[in-house]
Amino acid sequence: MTSDQYVWLLWSLSLLIPWIGFFSFFPRHRKAMLWASLYTTPFGITEPLFVPKYWNPPSLFHLAQRTGFDIESFIFCFAIGGVGAVAYNILTHKTPNPVSNTERQHPLHRHHHKALAAPFITFALLVWFPWNAIYPGILSMLIGALATALCRPDLKWKVFIGGGIFLVFYMIFLLGLDWLAPGYIARVWNMNVLTGITLFKMPIEELLFAIGFGMYWSGVYEHFTWRRVHKMDRLSEDVLSLHEMKGESS
Repeated sequence: MTSDQYVWLLWSLSLLIPWIGFFSFFPRHRKAMLWASLYTTPFGITEPLFVPKYWNPPSLFHLAQRTGFDIESFIFCFAIGGVGAVAYNILTHKTPNPVSNTERQHPLHRHHHKALAAPFITFALLVWFPWNAIYPGILSMLIGALATALCRPDLKWKVFIGGGIFLVFYMIFLLGLDWLAPGYIARVWNMNVLTGITLFKMPIEELLFAIGFGMYWSGVYEHFTWRRVHKMDRLSEDVLSLHEMKGESS
């Protein structure tokens, strides 16, 4: 059993393992991973909205309890951003390519910037209501995912399947957390002010967060950078991998 003091640090660092694996073995997705991780890392500054009302994890140098901020949140946000952005593409052997200028003129794309801004506006409006910050966080990501699917119908399956993929990924790490430190979830999550609904000891709020995060961030790179995903045949994959290997060695 690991001391609670370092569980949050170890858990956030463990999320870097798949990040490093994806980055190392799938070089064509590195740009999207870095882009997503750099965008999600700053969300670590929102931790005071959740500590101690949502959870109260012992943290490195006791920062969470003293300030509301902690180092672990930035590691966590960095790791899940990159993984959430590319997991669907890696598992389905797809790669993002730029859309044509003609396609950009489609009437739906007039709402491009509104759709991208939707989750941030939603959260800014809903966070002031007298409820736990996790709920506007979940709703804002779900609304952002829906806006993406409506504005970019070509991404709708990526959005919905991406939510499921990230849910499975996140559940594995939550179960690992419970194995690493039995009873940690009950000790750290503020279950008294949440719904109290759990699945295999995992708070339903964490699972809903995973679904919302996976749905929104699985499509945000292609939506933001005007790209669509295409399935690559085996020959194309081999040729691209060969070019990437040559580029890295030169």
